[in-house]
Amino acid sequence: MVSTFEELKAAGRIRRWGVSNFRVGDMEDLLRVPAGDRCAINQVEYSLGNRHIERDLLPWCLQHKLPIMAYSPLGGDGSGLLRNAGLANVAGTKGVPPSAVALAWTMPSGIAVSIPESGSVEHVKQNAAALGLELLEQDLEALDRAFPA
Repeated sequence: MVSTFEELKAAGRIRRWGVSNFRVGDMEDLLRVPAGDRCAINQVEYSLGNRHIERDLLPWCLQHKLPIMAYSPLGGDGSGLLRNAGLANVAGTKGVPPSAVALAWTMPSGIAVSIPESGSVEHVKQNAAALGLELLEQDLEALDRAFPA
């Protein structure tokens, strides 16, 4: 797999390659493969409502300076994340939709990007509000209370 990605890179067909849903053990195995350290990103599920990667994978990625790409950062279908009262409260104080706060929360470390699903132009505009949003310590504490790790 890695050698094929590297061949595609050398041929100019791709710029970078990454993996999806790799856990710490998978990442360590990847680093033992020749050129495995050239992995550019690990795409994993991550949201306020699904924080499991904070126990081991996220610290590992931070240590190895490997970015993550958070999928389902708004919780996915039927999660109810965007209707959470704690999230709505923080969003209200910021004057932004809950989706903007949820997205901004996934990206504070500078090592994460998020790929939210957007079904309309309005959703894209709401999601874009996350890019300039600064969550203060009290905001993060309120979100931790609403969504314990």
